[in-house]
Amino acid sequence: MSIPKPLVQINQTFIVVTGLLGIFFHMWLLLPFLIGVYTLATKQNPIIVFCKRFLSKPLNQYPQEDKDQQIFNQWIATICLGLSLLFYYLHWDVAGYVFNIMVVLAAGIALMGFCIGCFIRYQYMMWKHRRASRT
Repeated sequence: MSIPKPLVQINQTFIVVTGLLGIFFHMWLLLPFLIGVYTLATKQNPIIVFCKRFLSKPLNQYPQEDKDQQIFNQWIATICLGLSLLFYYLHWDVAGYVFNIMVVLAAGIALMGFCIGCFIRYQYMMWKHRRASRT
């Protein structure tokens, strides 16, 4: 299963924009957090589903991104956004900013071509492989 790269980039842009707004207006983080929870529960990202109709070519004619990898990345982003919201709510603003900015940076860096979540997942999979091959 795969997702056209432009749709992944639209989702990343959404996360960057709402994350930046969340630095100044913390409640903006509820939007990407709730979309993330919905995506993880249903395996369907509403932003991607909505934006599919705006692509000019058939979906298979775009570079593809691995859906499982995108779900993994969504887990990381949603957990960090949830922690950020929790810390803002508890008035632990420094921790809230840290988790908020981590999400913004990760999505922004992914837009530039390096996927931090992909790197983490790859390292995890290699660790599991090494561990399994020792037994």
